[in-house]
Amino acid sequence: MQRYTEQRTADSPDRIWMLEHEPVFTLGMNADDAHVLAAGDIPVVRIDRGGQVTYHGPGQLVVYPLIDTRRAGLGVRPLINALEQTVIDLAARSGIVASCRAGAPGVYVGERKLASVGLRIRRGGSYHGLALNVDMNLEPFDRINPCGYAGLRMTQLADLGGPREVPAVATQFAAMLMARLSL
Repeated sequence: MQRYTEQRTADSPDRIWMLEHEPVFTLGMNADDAHVLAAGDIPVVRIDRGGQVTYHGPGQLVVYPLIDTRRAGLGVRPLINALEQTVIDLAARSGIVASCRAGAPGVYVGERKLASVGLRIRRGGSYHGLALNVDMNLEPFDRINPCGYAGLRMTQLADLGGPREVPAVATQFAAMLMARLSL
């Protein structure tokens, strides 16, 4: 995604990559290493996105919107809002009431976090993105202060009565996000 963003031209198509990662903790550019409490056998990688530390692993949908933000007329906040609102709308389809919090990017269900957001805009192109917990092992989140918040608990769609299959969630999410962004 970095290479795509670096090499893109005014004619490069926008893309939305959706995938699952092997287990990894990632720290944003200004993240405090102290938020990694006990990495154990999971690699820790510093990356060039905003935000603190998070975990990625199988059963989590990771969404990388590779969008020419200038061409799309999007700023950072509207793009983050679109990602968050798409999660909220997707959760609502399963009767899950999710919401955002002022000053704490991501999507929450009650006191637990369902999705994390960390973007980077470079040369007018967005990359990195959103991680939505679908049906995964949440234990690695206990080894960190998720997003820099000590004691923050995570949740996932499967535990809330939502879908369990990442490919099905990806298909729905892609259609909803593309409609929201008019892509």
